[in-house]
Amino acid sequence: MKPIDSVSRRAFLATAAAASLAPAALAAKRYPIGLELYSVRNQLQRDLKGTVTAVAKMGYQVVEFYAPYFSWTPEYAKEIRKLLNDLGIRCLSTHNDAASFTPEKISHAIELNTILGCRYVVMASAGKVDGLDGWKRVAERLNQAAVTMKPAKLRPGYHNHQAEFKGQEGSRPIDIIAQNTGKNVMLQLDVGTCVEAGADPVAWIRKNPGRFGTIHLKDYSPAPGKGYRVLFGDGVAPWKEIFKVVEKTGGLEYYTIEQEGSDLPELETVQRCLANFKRIHG
Repeated sequence: MKPIDSVSRRAFLATAAAASLAPAALAAKRYPIGLELYSVRNQLQRDLKGTVTAVAKMGYQVVEFYAPYFSWTPEYAKEIRKLLNDLGIRCLSTHNDAASFTPEKISHAIELNTILGCRYVVMASAGKVDGLDGWKRVAERLNQAAVTMKPAKLRPGYHNHQAEFKGQEGSRPIDIIAQNTGKNVMLQLDVGTCVEAGADPVAWIRKNPGRFGTIHLKDYSPAPGKGYRVLFGDGVAPWKEIFKVVEKTGGLEYYTIEQEGSDLPELETVQRCLANFKRIHG
């Protein structure tokens, strides 16, 4: 066999190294799939640890706790963090009411979310808001939260419902939120409510590049008796287009399935949603 000269050897080693990295590079392009635990709220209320364990065994990689978590003590949050670590899953965001962003409560939100290992503290409801000036005040509260949370390496987020997409283009509440907050405030798009309101989720993502660390994969169907009870992937949301644009320009870090209810038991519902996600997204 002819000896390999030094130049050829370096080329060979570089090629081999690139080949060994290829699977890792490919895997890095796959986005984790999470579950908003409101989807299994009744199960969670009966047995939180057992429900989180069941969700992890289905194949979900991320969970998102919602408002009741705010009553936890730091000690209990540490128990839950250990459970997540043992199961090999993560909690990257939580849902919170507007009160969690007040000066009196934001420190507790920061403490719990830091223990859990979160990236985002999401305002899931702004409460009663009066007029566009009221929405500007919501935006300012989010901006203030971004400053307060930054030392803890947390970022605030805002989760929309139907009402935020109602109104004239440019003066809808969701436009006011986006236009009056810095890019360090994540816009957690709830796809189902956006579609139900008659808005275009693909256009909304394109309009606000880099601001969608995670989006809620909730479907919607206008068929009688369906609405948000339709399983993810069985409604009218244009998922293929949404996946393409949010991964290309939206700044996506992970997906989050949310199901408000269905005709099936909660755990079976979210298991089927996960199967549909794998089928549609690939």
